[in-house]
Amino acid sequence: MRELTYYIGVTLDGFIAGPDDEVDFYPVTPAFAEMLGTELADIQPAHVRAGRGGVDEPLTRFDTVVMGRRTYEPALQAGITDPYSQLRTVVFSTTVADPDESNVEIVRTDPVARVRALKAEHGLGIYLAGGAVLAGVLLDEIDRLIVKKYPVIAGSGIPMASHPFAPTMFALDQVRAFDNGCVVLEYTRLR
Repeated sequence: MRELTYYIGVTLDGFIAGPDDEVDFYPVTPAFAEMLGTELADIQPAHVRAGRGGVDEPLTRFDTVVMGRRTYEPALQAGITDPYSQLRTVVFSTTVADPDESNVEIVRTDPVARVRALKAEHGLGIYLAGGAVLAGVLLDEIDRLIVKKYPVIAGSGIPMASHPFAPTMFALDQVRAFDNGCVVLEYTRLR
């Protein structure tokens, strides 16, 4: 069975973005960007992979990305209908029009049922790109977390997951600190 991994950047006070979807306040250094581009190359947006010369790099960890409408919309606004062209892309939305991309699937029904079907298929892992509402809906399906904890307090914004109170336990697998003050934490779901 394939695993669903929620990979997300978060502030010290638990926000993935500011109130108006701001993310430009996260400190990124060349060394940190290099780590992201090499260790997590599968889930770099296609234009970032191209800029690094990694368009033809084989996928090693993920072959599918799932996201909500608010995560997908910035790409659409930039004229990009397939932001992760190296991955099979599944967008959960009742309002986004079907793009002219065979690699992008718009799902208008239950995200949990669709993710369970994806997990039952053969292949590499599934990357949950966000956002908070979708992460909340899929919380019971998340098998792993990769959390980039940035040394920033935002004060308010979009939480890591929008979900009713339901403590959900994960086991810490790995902690790594970087020169920008960011700590990358990897967790496995306790079932």
